[in-house]
Amino acid sequence: MTTRHLVDPELLPLIDSFPPMNLSDEALPMVRTGLVAMLTAQPLPDLPVDCREILIPSGEGDRTVRCLAIQPRAMQQNAPAILHFHGGGHVIGAPEMNQPQLMEWAAELGCFVLSVDYRLAPETPFPGPMEDGYAALRWLHETAAELGIDPQNIAVSGESAGGAMAACLSLMARDRGEYAIAFQHLEMPRLDDRLPNPPNPSTGEFVWRAENSEYCRAAYLGENFASPYASAARAADLTCLPPAYIMVGALDLFVDECLAYTSRLIRAGVATELKVYPGCFHGFRLAKEAAVSQRANHDSLAALRRAFAR
Repeated sequence: MTTRHLVDPELLPLIDSFPPMNLSDEALPMVRTGLVAMLTAQPLPDLPVDCREILIPSGEGDRTVRCLAIQPRAMQQNAPAILHFHGGGHVIGAPEMNQPQLMEWAAELGCFVLSVDYRLAPETPFPGPMEDGYAALRWLHETAAELGIDPQNIAVSGESAGGAMAACLSLMARDRGEYAIAFQHLEMPRLDDRLPNPPNPSTGEFVWRAENSEYCRAAYLGENFASPYASAARAADLTCLPPAYIMVGALDLFVDECLAYTSRLIRAGVATELKVYPGCFHGFRLAKEAAVSQRANHDSLAALRRAFAR
């Protein structure tokens, strides 16, 4: 069975041109090399923001965590901030993947953006990448006055595996009780290591398939499947979490877990907004000119704007 007939017509050229991705230990180095080449050639928008690479303390001896910092040139004092995590199944990716979008967020919202170049699996499985994320949250809070940001107005954001990390960091921050998070902004998040059984026949055919998720799950989680800091859906208690925005495509492999997690957040008294885009698969916004991609980008930016205005 194919779901091609369900795809938004403007997205069909993307699935026809997208190279097949079959992740494995053997293929991973080549995939990573190809990503670096793509990022090097990526054009950046001409916006009134400054981008710089910074190294923040990891909290583990002399080790540092590389981050991409983006700041409006005319940022107001006590500006909001976004702590961002890139996607890539926890095994590939870098902050520069999202640099054009993050630059737009900084310019449009007048906010400071910090995107974390967290360690990747299988070289560093869970919990290492999450501790990198927590170190970045700590750094934002402890240097807030120097940065000119409001430590009570920090959102966490991420897409796919990065959305998983943003959701899990919200749980981790709640449970540790040290540093506040004001909003969780989850784009196409992988919230549950368990795929639907039986599989949803309308999802996962294009771009990101179940076999890739299975490989990434094993590489990142090992035997740590039951930790809520690895898979947010494993958390027994979702109360007292920050308000949430979740967006996903109706044909995305992760749509079922996004629907289930949204329901649980609402039942737990967490203000939650969910957007499901018909005809859309995982990563559909790679088709930048498609009307649905532009609508999704607008909705995503608007959610952050509302959150910072609260």
